[in-house]
Amino acid sequence: MGNVREKARAVFSSVKRRLPGKADSTKLLLAAVFLALVFIPIIVMFTNIDSESIKAVVNSHNFGESIKNSIVSSTIATVITIVIAYALAVCLERINIRFRNIFTIILMLPMLTPSISNGMGLVLLFGNNGILTKLFGIEGNIYGLSGIVMGSVLYAFPVAFLMFSDVIRYEDSSPYEAADVLGLSKLHKFKAITFPYLRKPLISVIFATFTLIITDYGVPLMVGGKYVTLPVVMYQEVIGQLNFGKGAVYGSILLLPAVIAFVIDLLNKDKGNSSFVIKPHQRSNGRLQKAFSYVGCTAVCVFVILPIATFVMLAFSKDYPNELAITFDNFLKAEKLRAFEYLSNSVLIAFVTATIGVMIAFMAAYLSARMKSKVSRFLHLSAITSAAIPGIVLGLAYVLTFKGTAIYGTLLILIMVNMIHFMSSPYLMIYNTLSKINENIEPVAHTMGINRLHMIKDIFVPQCIGTMLEMFSYFFVNCMMTISAVSFLATTSTKPISLMINQFEAQMQLECAAVVSLLILGVNLLVKGVFHIAKNVYKNKKINAKEMR
Repeated sequence: MGNVREKARAVFSSVKRRLPGKADSTKLLLAAVFLALVFIPIIVMFTNIDSESIKAVVNSHNFGESIKNSIVSSTIATVITIVIAYALAVCLERINIRFRNIFTIILMLPMLTPSISNGMGLVLLFGNNGILTKLFGIEGNIYGLSGIVMGSVLYAFPVAFLMFSDVIRYEDSSPYEAADVLGLSKLHKFKAITFPYLRKPLISVIFATFTLIITDYGVPLMVGGKYVTLPVVMYQEVIGQLNFGKGAVYGSILLLPAVIAFVIDLLNKDKGNSSFVIKPHQRSNGRLQKAFSYVGCTAVCVFVILPIATFVMLAFSKDYPNELAITFDNFLKAEKLRAFEYLSNSVLIAFVTATIGVMIAFMAAYLSARMKSKVSRFLHLSAITSAAIPGIVLGLAYVLTFKGTAIYGTLLILIMVNMIHFMSSPYLMIYNTLSKINENIEPVAHTMGINRLHMIKDIFVPQCIGTMLEMFSYFFVNCMMTISAVSFLATTSTKPISLMINQFEAQMQLECAAVVSLLILGVNLLVKGVFHIAKNVYKNKKINAKEMR
């Protein structure tokens, strides 16, 4: 009898050792939630594709044309965006020019407004009754390929600029000094040193930019005219005709470039020597280089500011373009049309999404970065899978999955879709920060009898406050300006304010559309400014604390 009990205990102990511990169980549960909120809706979207929908899409008169238009416009815009973004990154990171921070802030402004606002700004400048069209007697109009390319570049280049800046900032200067000793020309240095260093990051930037442009419907909807792109067709099928089957077909097509870009970026791990700098570059003081940098940065900043200036002018204009007298009547008119009610929706959605999103991202990153196990990699990949799904596709998938449920048509589903849609970048921010903290902290804390909860509260959270503020800001700003993920899910009572821009523009109430764009920009600038100040205050406190020690 005793032998039987011992054998049973041995078997039980063996099984218990094979079962995942509490940490791994939490990782698996969190990964399952991430995957469920991404893949179940996508699978449901695929199940809504039938042979009739496929035939209807393939045989439609604008199917082939819309694919060709999307590829052509996205390719041209991507090439222009990459060139401009790289040139600006070099100017601001390698050339010793003044007002660097001011230039950077201005270049980031398109990231604080919806893409549809950028398109509307171009219409106000270069449309048939545009300010610059009338002022300079410009023939032709902005509608079509040229408008889409211009608007897409305006919308996408800040993202590419930030990616290039991050790579260039941490490049080692030692190989260049050795090349100077050897007497190599600038062309040879670029071929032998710069291009090999930039090759892999460049692939990531190209695919990220191309995906961002080809899946956007805001700019083409506003300035595309008869030049129809795939996202616009999908938007019209779902919003205009409630044809979810055809919308699912278009969504699956738009999913392809995003998934390809995600896989390439995932495999493209080596981003250059970004984690370790032997010797930073000294900024150049050459007169010609500084003159070129000032001219280039100023020209792009003017291009960025002009659409925003039109929002300001139009928002305060009495009757554009007939009477430009300053008035506040447009704000009162927008208020009567529920703009401020929808602004409160947006702020509430953004705040709740950012608060919950930061907590979930921190927990997932801590489990995957600081509690390494076989499951950690699985959790890491699960947390970043949403980056492979375009917002417009995710929004349609959520409609098909949750239609008829208790959360459909509520603010909860808008918070949920935004949190999943924007999760990957904040997660990677905090994951990288946590990975850099001394790996011996946990063993030391364990030997001193400090439990994990106190360790997180007293050590890791204070170390990561700056990153967590950035995460909150990222969630908040993107929720305020997104139109893709929420366009199919919002109702008249839960509508975010960003969706009113197209509504007002379609009703020829351009002044109200400008007011909405200005409100979104103002709220995002306020949030960015507050969090920037908070981050600097915290940084100064840490420096003072170190000096006192």
